[in-house]
Amino acid sequence: MSRILIIHTGGTIGMTKKDNGYVPDGEYFRKAVFHMDSLRAEGMPEWNLVETDPLLDSSRVTVAEWNRIGSLVAENYENYDGFVILHGTDTMAYTASALSFMFKGLNKPVILTGSQIPLCETRSDGRDNLITSMIIAGTGKVREVCIYFGGLLLRGNRATKYSADGMQAFVSPNYPPLASAGISIQYNEAAFLKKRADRFSFRKLEDVPIGVIKVFPGIRFELFEPLLTDKLKGIVAETFGSGNIPDDRGVLLPMLEKAVNTVLVVCSQCPQATVDMNTYEAGNTLKKAGAVSGRDMTTEAAVAKLYYLFSVYDDPQRIKFSMERDIRGELTQKYDI
Repeated sequence: MSRILIIHTGGTIGMTKKDNGYVPDGEYFRKAVFHMDSLRAEGMPEWNLVETDPLLDSSRVTVAEWNRIGSLVAENYENYDGFVILHGTDTMAYTASALSFMFKGLNKPVILTGSQIPLCETRSDGRDNLITSMIIAGTGKVREVCIYFGGLLLRGNRATKYSADGMQAFVSPNYPPLASAGISIQYNEAAFLKKRADRFSFRKLEDVPIGVIKVFPGIRFELFEPLLTDKLKGIVAETFGSGNIPDDRGVLLPMLEKAVNTVLVVCSQCPQATVDMNTYEAGNTLKKAGAVSGRDMTTEAAVAKLYYLFSVYDDPQRIKFSMERDIRGELTQKYDI
């Protein structure tokens, strides 16, 4: 029988209602989980539960929490066959992306899940999300960082939050689901990450300064010039279409040329898109200034990947090279680094 470690980090699934709204409640959650008969049913994996301290609403999760969660998995990696991480939905895709880069040579399932309605409520979706995540983790078929939510298993660094109030909170716009759960669980094995020969290792992320800029009509790029210093290590720019920007009136190129140590990654505001800065003249301006393409990465994956690469390399040029190459299944171009 497989053994699964449940890591409770906070989020809606374990909240109860207080005077000022829902807040994490570890005591209630522990009682609810240990009295959930389905988790003890025949065929379910054995499991243990640990909690991070403090439990957090996921809007308050930072790089420090990513490192703490990753450390818990790494410290228990040899003792369990898989991991289910309970997490709030607001930043779940960021955490899943970060963990996917922090773990090299991962050969076990790491599944993030949560709920839109707390377990304390009658209509909570948390029960099914937790139970199905446990079953999927217990089979050991998928050996990567994933998000399971609302009947779909998605690659963690391909997922993005789509709905704040629907039961299917996440989508994977540029990559197919790894599994779908109906009456039975149907696995899309062709979409799984190929098994790596690397030994498992874990790298903590450095909390380097990284920013995200959403391009909009009439944006005044000169207002961002004070930010483009050596202190700002990386920027993810959410541009139009396949990597287009508005007319910059000739100010953007000189600004970017000065910021030689800042890595600018161009992603698209369109959830389903691939950035190609050669397609239009407007996008070519960014390429000439040294920007790199995020291809079909989500913003969440691009941000997490920047944190990871700055934690591995000192050379901005090496980081730019690596940003455009697939290392954990985060973009559609296969290069190993």
